[in-house]
Amino acid sequence: MQDLPVPMYPILYQPILDGALREDLGRAGDLTTDAIVPPGLRASGSIGARRGGRVAGLDVALAAFRTLDSTVEVEIEVPDGADAEAGQILARVRGGARELLSAERTALNILGRLCGIATTTRDLAQSIAHTKARVVCTRKTTPLLRCLEKYAVRVGGGSNHRYGLDDAVLIKDNHRALAGGAAAAVERARRHAGHLVKIEIEVDDLDELDELLALGVDAVLLDNMPPEVLRQAVEQIDGRAIAEASGGITPATAPAIAESGVDLLSVGWLTHSAPVLDVGFDMEL
Repeated sequence: MQDLPVPMYPILYQPILDGALREDLGRAGDLTTDAIVPPGLRASGSIGARRGGRVAGLDVALAAFRTLDSTVEVEIEVPDGADAEAGQILARVRGGARELLSAERTALNILGRLCGIATTTRDLAQSIAHTKARVVCTRKTTPLLRCLEKYAVRVGGGSNHRYGLDDAVLIKDNHRALAGGAAAAVERARRHAGHLVKIEIEVDDLDELDELLALGVDAVLLDNMPPEVLRQAVEQIDGRAIAEASGGITPATAPAIAESGVDLLSVGWLTHSAPVLDVGFDMEL
């Protein structure tokens, strides 16, 4: 098991939980549970992994129960950052039966999603562990869930690219076209951003690489290049900037791309297409 991840601040995910629970409860509450389960009844429940994978988002899932019942008691058996086997219990809860039932789907939706991202990231990171390259995610996240999904990537052993448009400069082809060229785009970006903000620029072809490196950028995004071209690019860069490979990276191609010598593998599908890990919730009195 890797080192336990730094927990997220509840203030970051509580608004997400509030909105998700509000969406599910709608205007009339949980009609099924409210009709069948008497008020004040307390019950126990266990969250289990129905398929093996990396656990991520358990604290967030448990907070969904606490949002409806602040007296819920929890016991975590497999924490975030650990790998669970199929059938293993991740956590046990005890609280108001109505509240546990009403929060169940929100808790499992979030947990399954984050565990799926963490598991997929773990597998990809392990496939390139023999190289110096790191797996990083992108801004291709579910709207309003970015902080959760990027957290899951970290739990899976990956790293985060920029969180949003405001924490780094990434100059792409359209920026260059509208600025009238790469040099003008970099100069304007440098003048606009603070001295602590890094600048990265997208590279489509090796013929322009030296020219772009001469602009003093911090990183270059090597877009849709096969491993043999990436290898040439790394030699050409020669440590003058961070080399980030992007596009066409799959579990099958990742090892060869990492072996080219790049520093980063930028993978958007970690957060937009990772399969959900199947988790369940079983209750008893």
